[in-house]
Amino acid sequence: MSDSEIQGPDGSFSAYVAMPKATPAPALLVIQEIFGVNAVMRELCDQFAARGYIAACPDLFWRQEPGVQLTDKTDAEWQQAFDLMGKFDPDKGVEDLKATLAHLRGMQECTGKAGSVGYCLGGKLAFMMACRSDADANVSYYGVGLDALLHEADGITKPLLMHVATEDKFVPKEAQAKIHEGLRDHELVTIFTYEGNDHAFAREGGEHYDPKAAELANERTLDFLKQHLS
Repeated sequence: MSDSEIQGPDGSFSAYVAMPKATPAPALLVIQEIFGVNAVMRELCDQFAARGYIAACPDLFWRQEPGVQLTDKTDAEWQQAFDLMGKFDPDKGVEDLKATLAHLRGMQECTGKAGSVGYCLGGKLAFMMACRSDADANVSYYGVGLDALLHEADGITKPLLMHVATEDKFVPKEAQAKIHEGLRDHELVTIFTYEGNDHAFAREGGEHYDPKAAELANERTLDFLKQHLS
Protein backbone atom coordinates (compact mmCIF):
# COMPACT_ATOMS: atom_id res chain seq x y z
CA MET A 1 0.00 0.00 0.00
CA SER A 2 1.62 3.22 -1.14
CA ASP A 3 1.13 6.58 -2.81
CA SER A 4 1.75 6.86 -6.56
CA GLU A 5 2.19 9.95 -8.72
CA ILE A 6 -0.34 10.39 -11.53
CA GLN A 7 0.24 12.68 -14.48
CA GLY A 8 -2.96 14.54 -15.33
CA PRO A 9 -3.81 16.90 -18.19
CA ASP A 10 -2.69 19.99 -16.27
CA GLY A 11 -0.44 18.72 -13.49
CA SER A 12 0.52 15.75 -11.37
CA PHE A 13 -1.18 14.51 -8.22
CA SER A 14 -0.92 11.62 -5.80
CA ALA A 15 -3.10 8.54 -5.45
CA TYR A 16 -3.23 5.99 -2.68
CA VAL A 17 -2.82 2.55 -4.27
CA ALA A 18 -3.55 -0.79 -2.62
CA MET A 19 -2.41 -3.95 -4.38
CA PRO A 20 -4.02 -7.39 -4.22
CA LYS A 21 -2.01 -10.47 -3.35
CA ALA A 22 -2.42 -11.98 -6.82
CA THR A 23 -1.92 -10.27 -10.15
CA PRO A 24 -2.79 -9.64 -12.92
CA ALA A 25 -5.98 -8.16 -11.49
CA PRO A 26 -8.73 -5.74 -12.53
CA ALA A 27 -8.40 -2.16 -11.30
CA LEU A 28 -10.81 0.04 -9.41
CA LEU A 29 -10.91 3.80 -8.96
CA VAL A 30 -12.12 4.53 -5.44
CA ILE A 31 -13.44 8.09 -5.58
CA GLN A 32 -13.23 10.26 -2.48
CA GLU A 33 -15.92 11.93 -0.44
CA ILE A 34 -15.58 15.62 0.46
CA PHE A 35 -13.04 14.74 3.18
CA GLY A 36 -10.14 13.94 0.87
CA VAL A 37 -8.08 10.75 0.71
CA ASN A 38 -8.52 10.11 4.41
CA ALA A 39 -8.37 6.98 6.56
CA VAL A 40 -11.88 5.93 5.44
CA MET A 41 -10.94 6.00 1.75
CA ARG A 42 -7.62 4.25 2.33
CA GLU A 43 -9.37 1.53 4.29
CA LEU A 44 -11.86 1.09 1.45
CA CYS A 45 -8.97 0.69 -0.98
CA ASP A 46 -7.39 -1.91 1.29
CA GLN A 47 -10.69 -3.79 1.48
CA PHE A 48 -11.10 -3.82 -2.30
CA ALA A 49 -7.48 -4.97 -2.67
CA ALA A 50 -8.23 -7.84 -0.30
CA ARG A 51 -11.05 -8.74 -2.69
CA GLY A 52 -8.63 -8.95 -5.60
CA TYR A 53 -8.61 -5.44 -7.10
CA ILE A 54 -5.87 -2.93 -7.71
CA ALA A 55 -7.58 -0.10 -5.83
CA ALA A 56 -6.54 3.53 -6.22
CA CYS A 57 -7.93 6.69 -4.62
CA PRO A 58 -6.59 9.83 -6.33
CA ASP A 59 -6.29 13.18 -4.54
CA LEU A 60 -8.90 15.28 -6.36
CA PHE A 61 -8.46 18.37 -4.18
CA TRP A 62 -4.80 18.77 -5.17
CA ARG A 63 -5.43 22.05 -7.00
CA GLN A 64 -6.78 23.66 -3.82
CA GLU A 65 -4.83 21.84 -1.13
CA PRO A 66 -2.82 18.65 -1.73
CA GLY A 67 -3.05 15.86 0.81
CA VAL A 68 -6.36 16.74 2.49
CA GLN A 69 -7.32 14.15 5.12
CA LEU A 70 -10.33 15.32 7.11
CA THR A 71 -12.78 13.39 9.27
CA ASP A 72 -16.53 13.81 9.74
CA LYS A 73 -16.17 14.26 13.50
CA THR A 74 -15.95 18.04 14.01
CA ASP A 75 -17.84 21.07 12.74
CA ALA A 76 -14.58 22.73 11.71
CA GLU A 77 -13.68 19.79 9.48
CA TRP A 78 -17.15 19.77 7.95
CA GLN A 79 -16.85 23.46 7.15
CA GLN A 80 -13.43 22.93 5.60
CA ALA A 81 -14.78 20.01 3.56
CA PHE A 82 -17.74 22.05 2.27
CA ASP A 83 -15.38 24.89 1.39
CA LEU A 84 -13.17 22.53 -0.60
CA MET A 85 -16.16 21.05 -2.40
CA GLY A 86 -17.47 24.52 -3.20
CA LYS A 87 -14.21 25.41 -4.94
CA PHE A 88 -13.87 22.03 -6.64
CA ASP A 89 -14.34 21.78 -10.41
CA PRO A 90 -16.09 18.45 -11.18
CA ASP A 91 -15.13 18.63 -14.87
CA LYS A 92 -11.44 18.85 -14.00
CA GLY A 93 -11.98 16.11 -11.41
CA VAL A 94 -13.30 13.77 -14.10
CA GLU A 95 -10.24 14.50 -16.24
CA ASP A 96 -8.04 13.56 -13.27
CA LEU A 97 -10.03 10.37 -12.82
CA LYS A 98 -9.69 9.49 -16.49
CA ALA A 99 -5.93 10.03 -16.22
CA THR A 100 -5.85 7.73 -13.17
CA LEU A 101 -7.92 5.14 -15.03
CA ALA A 102 -5.41 5.16 -17.89
CA HIS A 103 -2.54 4.90 -15.39
CA LEU A 104 -4.13 1.85 -13.78
CA ARG A 105 -4.80 0.15 -17.09
CA GLY A 106 -1.18 0.76 -18.07
CA MET A 107 0.17 -1.08 -15.03
CA GLN A 108 1.67 -4.45 -15.87
CA GLU A 109 -0.22 -5.90 -12.90
CA CYS A 110 -3.59 -4.89 -14.41
CA THR A 111 -5.72 -7.10 -16.64
CA GLY A 112 -6.88 -4.04 -18.55
CA LYS A 113 -10.32 -4.12 -16.98
CA ALA A 114 -11.02 -1.09 -14.79
CA GLY A 115 -14.01 0.59 -13.18
CA SER A 116 -14.93 3.09 -10.51
CA VAL A 117 -16.79 3.28 -7.22
CA GLY A 118 -17.52 6.62 -5.57
CA TYR A 119 -19.16 7.93 -2.42
CA CYS A 120 -21.01 11.24 -1.88
CA LEU A 121 -19.05 13.69 -4.07
CA GLY A 122 -17.40 10.56 -5.45
CA GLY A 123 -20.84 9.14 -6.19
CA LYS A 124 -21.49 12.14 -8.42
CA LEU A 125 -18.12 11.69 -10.11
CA ALA A 126 -18.72 7.96 -10.63
CA PHE A 127 -21.93 8.89 -12.47
CA MET A 128 -19.96 11.38 -14.55
CA MET A 129 -17.36 8.71 -15.30
CA ALA A 130 -20.17 6.47 -16.54
CA CYS A 131 -21.25 9.26 -18.87
CA ARG A 132 -17.86 10.52 -20.00
CA SER A 133 -15.31 7.71 -19.81
CA ASP A 134 -14.71 4.19 -21.07
CA ALA A 135 -14.56 2.68 -17.56
CA ASP A 136 -15.90 -0.88 -17.75
CA ALA A 137 -18.29 -0.48 -14.81
CA ASN A 138 -19.18 2.27 -12.35
CA VAL A 139 -20.81 2.36 -8.91
CA SER A 140 -22.35 5.45 -7.31
CA TYR A 141 -23.10 5.55 -3.59
CA TYR A 142 -25.53 8.37 -2.66
CA GLY A 143 -24.26 10.66 -5.38
CA VAL A 144 -25.14 14.34 -4.99
CA GLY A 145 -26.43 16.63 -7.73
CA LEU A 146 -27.22 13.83 -10.16
CA ASP A 147 -30.59 15.32 -11.13
CA ALA A 148 -28.67 18.15 -12.86
CA LEU A 149 -26.63 15.66 -14.89
CA LEU A 150 -29.39 13.50 -16.33
CA HIS A 151 -28.97 15.11 -19.74
CA GLU A 152 -25.65 13.25 -19.97
CA ALA A 153 -27.19 9.80 -19.47
CA ASP A 154 -27.13 9.03 -23.20
CA GLY A 155 -23.36 8.82 -22.82
CA ILE A 156 -23.60 5.78 -20.54
CA THR A 157 -22.34 2.82 -22.55
CA LYS A 158 -21.16 0.54 -19.73
CA PRO A 159 -23.04 -0.78 -16.69
CA LEU A 160 -23.79 1.65 -13.86
CA LEU A 161 -24.98 0.67 -10.37
CA MET A 162 -26.49 3.32 -8.10
CA HIS A 163 -27.27 3.22 -4.37
CA VAL A 164 -29.85 5.84 -3.33
CA ALA A 165 -30.90 6.59 0.27
CA THR A 166 -34.54 7.63 0.49
CA GLU A 167 -33.92 10.06 3.37
CA ASP A 168 -30.70 11.56 1.97
CA LYS A 169 -30.47 15.07 3.43
CA PHE A 170 -28.32 16.18 0.49
CA VAL A 171 -30.61 14.73 -2.22
CA PRO A 172 -34.18 16.02 -1.82
CA LYS A 173 -37.16 13.81 -2.64
CA GLU A 174 -37.87 15.86 -5.75
CA ALA A 175 -34.33 15.25 -7.01
CA GLN A 176 -34.64 11.54 -6.26
CA ALA A 177 -37.86 11.39 -8.28
CA LYS A 178 -36.16 13.06 -11.23
CA ILE A 179 -33.28 10.58 -11.05
CA HIS A 180 -35.59 7.56 -11.02
CA GLU A 181 -37.72 8.95 -13.83
CA GLY A 182 -34.76 10.01 -15.95
CA LEU A 183 -32.93 6.69 -15.70
CA ARG A 184 -35.84 4.28 -15.39
CA ASP A 185 -35.65 3.01 -18.96
CA HIS A 186 -31.85 3.00 -19.32
CA GLU A 187 -30.91 -0.65 -19.84
CA LEU A 188 -27.39 -0.20 -18.44
CA VAL A 189 -28.44 1.49 -15.19
CA THR A 190 -29.48 -0.36 -12.03
CA ILE A 191 -30.77 1.67 -9.07
CA PHE A 192 -31.24 0.26 -5.57
CA THR A 193 -33.04 2.32 -2.93
CA TYR A 194 -32.50 2.06 0.80
CA GLU A 195 -35.68 2.94 2.66
CA GLY A 196 -35.27 5.10 5.72
CA ASN A 197 -31.55 5.59 5.25
CA ASP A 198 -29.74 8.92 5.20
CA HIS A 199 -26.68 10.13 3.32
CA ALA A 200 -23.47 8.13 3.85
CA PHE A 201 -25.24 5.14 5.37
CA ALA A 202 -22.31 2.96 4.24
CA ARG A 203 -19.59 5.08 5.88
CA GLU A 204 -18.49 2.88 8.76
CA GLY A 205 -18.40 4.88 11.97
CA GLY A 206 -20.35 7.78 10.45
CA GLU A 207 -23.39 9.45 12.01
CA HIS A 208 -25.84 7.70 9.66
CA TYR A 209 -24.01 4.38 9.33
CA ASP A 210 -26.45 1.49 9.00
CA PRO A 211 -24.61 -1.85 9.17
CA LYS A 212 -27.45 -3.83 7.58
CA ALA A 213 -27.98 -1.44 4.67
CA ALA A 214 -24.23 -1.01 4.19
CA GLU A 215 -23.71 -4.77 4.06
CA LEU A 216 -26.47 -5.17 1.47
CA ALA A 217 -25.14 -2.32 -0.69
CA ASN A 218 -21.58 -3.58 -0.47
CA GLU A 219 -22.62 -7.13 -1.38
CA ARG A 220 -24.46 -5.79 -4.41
CA THR A 221 -21.41 -3.74 -5.36
CA LEU A 222 -19.03 -6.69 -5.10
CA ASP A 223 -21.34 -8.90 -7.18
CA PHE A 224 -21.66 -6.15 -9.80
CA LEU A 225 -17.90 -5.58 -10.00
CA LYS A 226 -17.19 -9.29 -10.21
CA GLN A 227 -19.66 -9.62 -13.07
CA HIS A 228 -18.31 -6.74 -15.13
CA LEU A 229 -14.60 -6.53 -14.30
CA SER A 230 -13.59 -10.19 -14.13
